[in-house]
Amino acid sequence: MDSVLLQVFVYLAFAVVAVPVATRFGLGSVLGYLVAGAVAGPYALNLVGDASAVGHIAEFGVVILLFLIGLEVRPALLWQLRTVIGGFGASQLLATGLSVTAVAIVFGISWRAALVIGFVLAMSSTAIVLQMLDEKGIRQRAVGRSAFGVLLFQDLAVIPLLALLPLAAMNDAPAAASDGFLAHQANWVKVLASFGAVAGVVVGGRYMLRPLFRIVAATRLRELFTASSLLLVVAVALLMELVGLSPALGAFLAGVMLAESEYRRELETDIEPFRGLLLGIFFVTVGAGLNFGLIIAQPLLLTGLVLGLMLLKATILLLIGRVFRLTWREAGMLGTLLSQGGEFAFVLLSLAAAIGALPSDLSALLTATVALSMALTPLAVAAYERLTRTRAKAAPEPDGKYNPGVPDVLIAGYGRFGQVVGRILIANGHKTSVLENSVEQIELIRRFGSNAFYGDAGRVDLLRAAGAETARVLVVAVDDRDKANEIVELAKEAFPHLTILARAFDRRHAYALLERGADAVERELFEGGLAMASNTLVALGWRAYRAERAARLFRRHDLRLFDELRAVWSDEESYVSAVRESSPRMDDLLRADIARLQPQAADSGWDTEIRYREMRGIEAKPGETAAKGKA
Repeated sequence: MDSVLLQVFVYLAFAVVAVPVATRFGLGSVLGYLVAGAVAGPYALNLVGDASAVGHIAEFGVVILLFLIGLEVRPALLWQLRTVIGGFGASQLLATGLSVTAVAIVFGISWRAALVIGFVLAMSSTAIVLQMLDEKGIRQRAVGRSAFGVLLFQDLAVIPLLALLPLAAMNDAPAAASDGFLAHQANWVKVLASFGAVAGVVVGGRYMLRPLFRIVAATRLRELFTASSLLLVVAVALLMELVGLSPALGAFLAGVMLAESEYRRELETDIEPFRGLLLGIFFVTVGAGLNFGLIIAQPLLLTGLVLGLMLLKATILLLIGRVFRLTWREAGMLGTLLSQGGEFAFVLLSLAAAIGALPSDLSALLTATVALSMALTPLAVAAYERLTRTRAKAAPEPDGKYNPGVPDVLIAGYGRFGQVVGRILIANGHKTSVLENSVEQIELIRRFGSNAFYGDAGRVDLLRAAGAETARVLVVAVDDRDKANEIVELAKEAFPHLTILARAFDRRHAYALLERGADAVERELFEGGLAMASNTLVALGWRAYRAERAARLFRRHDLRLFDELRAVWSDEESYVSAVRESSPRMDDLLRADIARLQPQAADSGWDTEIRYREMRGIEAKPGETAAKGKA
């Protein structure tokens, strides 16, 4: 059948059944998608015929995944993970690539083809591994950080592999269809064009993308921002295709260029839904590509290749993990997670066959090997967890290592109010994640050397991307009554573990925030008004301690009144009546408290000051205690 919509419908229908079943038995969603594709695909029930049309759509899921990974590649992250990326990642790729190359040469494959096979199979599946890490909640643990570093190095290594792959082809090999307008050019021209395209993405991303998104964000149209995000990904993917490179590679580079941008969080949340859906379809098409005819024709060979590849990669990663001080259990889990072939193998193997670097029958055999290894990974991880379950339960990671994307506090709104909160928190060693939806405010903040991300904190997906699931506190400091109410209500429902502290405009707004789930509120001008009143009393001749005492008394009584009026705040008539009745009582209480200070007003000089210092917990000056004793 030629209808793409019908193919998508059939595959999604099978996925809707298979994924919950696989998840129910602890096998993960990835295996469910693979099984759905394999059953409905052309090599089993053959319900929709050739899946190539759907495959082209699904490949865009990998493109989006690599773009989102690129958004995480910030200089701070690279520096903190430098040992894992540069040491662990490089060691894994070289050791696995050279080992597989040696095995291939032993079986009579030429050294050029063996090198291609070795480094193609050294790659692991970023899509599968990150999905499983997120499902198991170990993304931020030692295993998760190590896996992310290795996968990141592998993704970076795809750049030279794609560029140098034509050099491994025979000189008389046919031109690859994927080379686009470079199809009939010499290999060195293709290499130069590839590096030129990469350089163009880097330069354009650095100097053009931020001004572009600043203009789009200024319109405050969410759908336009989403369209611009997808336009960027598609444009870079097309550029890479024109020069014969992987579209996913271009998307990754574009993400890296925007990793330090204030629009990073908004980009993540706008594109995330597309990633989830398209990656699911991608896994389905991988399953549909399992050639059961080839498996039946050569079962022993394929079984040996799949198990040999997974055991070899797992063993190498286990040994390297121990060198980099992972425990045996962590190193074993890492090796099991990364033991499969990767999605880039499909691109590299097909390209290698097209340019003559590998025979087509060998490329098909290796493609089946990679697909089977991906399908077996969830089963292997489940088996490993069951084998190690009798040991001590995994303990939470110590706080001494870098934990990317895990703030203590989220601050929604980084104007004059939010900045004070943020600066005090940062100065005292707390990690914050800031969301601000005013482009002008973000530009002003950056001029003063601070960071804030563009985005609407009233979106649950954006709060989640900013770290709401692991943060402890949400500070709502936006300069909009209705938006503050909306954020508090949404956050309380979606993230009930968060302690929500909110900025209120006045007493009535404070009550509204508390009704919607805020744990505490702060009226934005209340403390400033108290401080001004205290300073005014000093200007009128009051001693400083008496002025501060008066302000504290007013605060205490006002908070008591605040609690009393909370029960009637929503009823206008009852509220006004209660305020009228409470005002004289509050004035009497204040006068009584202040009257108790009058005897102290008669105290002379240092005696009164010492009493004030003791009340405030201020250390006495040298000689004051002795002087008091003499008195």
